[in-house]
Amino acid sequence: MIELSNLSKNFGDKTAVKQVNLKVTPGEIFAFLGPNGAGKTTTIKMMVGLLQPTTGTVSICGFDMRSDYIAAKHALAYVPDQPYLYDKLSGHEFLEFVGRMYGLPPAETELQIARYSEIFELKEYLDDLTENYSHGMKQRVVFASALLHSPKVLILDEPMVGLDPKSTRLVKNLLRDISKQGVSVFMSTHTLDVAEEVAHRIGIISVGEMIALGSLDELRSTRQQQARLEELFLSIVAEEEESKGSVKK
Repeated sequence: MIELSNLSKNFGDKTAVKQVNLKVTPGEIFAFLGPNGAGKTTTIKMMVGLLQPTTGTVSICGFDMRSDYIAAKHALAYVPDQPYLYDKLSGHEFLEFVGRMYGLPPAETELQIARYSEIFELKEYLDDLTENYSHGMKQRVVFASALLHSPKVLILDEPMVGLDPKSTRLVKNLLRDISKQGVSVFMSTHTLDVAEEVAHRIGIISVGEMIALGSLDELRSTRQQQARLEELFLSIVAEEEESKGSVKK
């Protein structure tokens, strides 16, 4: 479970995230949408402990990210928008390293590596140095490493970047499967078709503030139209920007 309470982040006199409140329940896939610069990545970095909030709290499975960060980080997995691997390690060595970091017994690590290398079709590449991997291959290895320790929370920042259609389908199916197992999934994405297809709820952030929150049907009901998510998103953001512009004038 993820809980954000009055979460804010300031950089000098600029407010990047303002008073965000959100709960993502076990088994829920939550899509976090917004224009570039809206505050999505800043919010995620606070959620995973890479940034400290100016005000407010982040709780992961009941553990406060500020005061009990080791337990909070152990309960989650994070897949950033740019996959980072150690170039001089093979894929297998990198996954072994991650397993050790999470304190997994070697035998369990090997079982998990075998499982996810099958799911992500990595077997024939695991002994190659990661410096030779394509972006999509690196992304698949990072996904596998994130799931090794069976996290209760999965946080994704633009997970579909660089993935081919087959890998994208694989990831969508995987998100559905792990949500059925009770994992909370928080996904920031510009790929609105994916959000429309897999998300149980959707949040839209603009200029650091959550301006819409609900299921796709609930968002449609607020606009009184059966539109695609792309049309709803553009309409909601445009209306908010127009409203903010009117206030400034």
